[in-house]
Amino acid sequence: MIDLPLISVIIPTYGREETLQDSIVDVLNQDYPNFEVLVVDQSPKHKPEVQAYLEEMATLGKIKWFHLDWASLPGARNYGVRRSNGEIILFIDDDVKLTPEFIAAHAKNYQQNPEVGAVAGRVFDRMKLGDSGGELQIEYLPPQAMDPGIAWYHIDLVHTIKPQQVLTARGCNMSFRREIFTNHGLKFDERFRGSAVREESDFCLRLRQTGYKIWYDPEAYLIHLGEETGGCHDISMRSLKYQLTFYHNHFLLGLKNLTVTQALRLYARLFDCHVLGRPPCHKSGSPIKILTRAFFYTLGFLKALGTVMQSSWNDGQIYSRLDQQIKSV
Repeated sequence: MIDLPLISVIIPTYGREETLQDSIVDVLNQDYPNFEVLVVDQSPKHKPEVQAYLEEMATLGKIKWFHLDWASLPGARNYGVRRSNGEIILFIDDDVKLTPEFIAAHAKNYQQNPEVGAVAGRVFDRMKLGDSGGELQIEYLPPQAMDPGIAWYHIDLVHTIKPQQVLTARGCNMSFRREIFTNHGLKFDERFRGSAVREESDFCLRLRQTGYKIWYDPEAYLIHLGEETGGCHDISMRSLKYQLTFYHNHFLLGLKNLTVTQALRLYARLFDCHVLGRPPCHKSGSPIKILTRAFFYTLGFLKALGTVMQSSWNDGQIYSRLDQQIKSV
């Protein structure tokens, strides 16, 4: 155990009940002997039985339970990192199922390869497995999956079965060396709001600039239930706010991290798939719906442009600043 690094498992959560409890139970049943569990809880209220479970686990020292009065996935990740002690920081969602070997599978990659700065675990996504029938297997991702302009439509961490270097991880199953946060000063960008889509991609693109590799390990797998309600965001996927933040976040990713050519390819693909609805999005071709989506696409671009223009005087880390103010009181 002396040679095994301490792993901090951080679970940001919002509006989940039994699935959160089950996820914690699976973490506490890990074979790996040296880990801590941090639950960053943004739920306004829990069912009495779930509340009692969380209180009991916290009292017994099984988990560190932090209750917040705001909802932001990148903000919750940053909050957890600041309170963690592990050499490795492992993020999972609040609706997952784990085998007892899960943490050990992440840890071995850091012990065996000093060039690895992050591990992207495999995600058995219930919805995507349903779409593919569960029979699809990919040995190696295509070259396009390493092109930041179009990678997002080629990375498949559900069906890929061979270990390999990847461009990004999925937020529900990813881990990082602590020095990524301490020595290199990286934080999750809290301007990725709403569903926070692409916040982990933005982080991983910046991580790659440190020289570290992001390594995909299919043995570090989990089952992602993809519950329709709750999760680490505060808005419904069908709401107008979700539509706006969805496009805003994609444009922000491009404006922050990509060359002009890469960004234009991303935006063109985004329009083709999510506005026109062509495969693999398969959205409605109704002219009214296309015009509506085009409206939010344009609005999202303008809003992202405004976000970037404000960067010189406002880095958008509002939840981290709020945390610092509380600590200083």
